[in-house]
Amino acid sequence: MKGVIVGVGLGLLALSAEPRSVAAQDGMGLAGIHNWIKVSGKTCMADHFHDGQGTGPTRTQAQAAAVRAWTDFTAWEYGRRWARWQLSASQSGSCSGGSGNISCNVSSRPCTH
Repeated sequence: MKGVIVGVGLGLLALSAEPRSVAAQDGMGLAGIHNWIKVSGKTCMADHFHDGQGTGPTRTQAQAAAVRAWTDFTAWEYGRRWARWQLSASQSGSCSGGSGNISCNVSSRPCTH
């Protein structure tokens, strides 16, 4: 009986493992679920923003941490092609705090070449 259960479990596991999509292989991840537009020679999400939050002892370090958070999540969701803050559109950010405890938030629309 154990052999049957193990066999069924392995069979279900094999069926649930989908091959990587062409988009994922191409570094596009889930980008195809959003509308895209052309902006200054780049392809950008039309109206989908990603956010990042970071903290640090200085404003520069907190901003860098927030951009890293934005980059890491964007890469996870869409692939590295979309995860370049410098290429993103509609960038905004704000910071608060003081005395060595700064918190920053950034937001922008991911773009790729």
